[in-house]
Amino acid sequence: MSPPTRAAAPAFGSDDFRAALAMFATGVTIVTALDASGAPIGLTANSFNSVSIEPPLVLWSLSRQAGSMPAFERGSHYAINILAAGQHALAQRFASKDVNRFDGVDFRAGASGVPLLEGAAAVFECFNRSRYEEGDHVIFVGEVEQCTRREGAQPLIFHGGRYFTELPL
Repeated sequence: MSPPTRAAAPAFGSDDFRAALAMFATGVTIVTALDASGAPIGLTANSFNSVSIEPPLVLWSLSRQAGSMPAFERGSHYAINILAAGQHALAQRFASKDVNRFDGVDFRAGASGVPLLEGAAAVFECFNRSRYEEGDHVIFVGEVEQCTRREGAQPLIFHGGRYFTELPL
């Protein structure tokens, strides 16, 4: 018998899938870039993951329907800002629609010009190396050109629809 060539149809709905995914605690990031006019853009994402140490690669994903998709597809660079525990309001702001996300937000330009958020626990400045379309998202692989971390910063964690900070065991 030959192996199947496709996955079996899911025996669950999208709400069930989201609820199961919510059981995985993740860090919280804000991915920032510049749009075609040079204006800063950014969004909250928890789809961040490391890929490789040599070369230094990371990945994240974005819905194909996202309004910022053209900027990320065409742009050469972006930054992944890993949020610290005290930045949950910033995470919510960058997850909101119809708001000037950068209004009143402290940031500086990175080596490539993309916005780097002040107070982040760590920042990865990335070259937009490759993209893969899968399902309703695009997976972005970034080659890290610069990275910094804030010694002693506690991470912001997202689990089950709520924000947390780390607690040692």
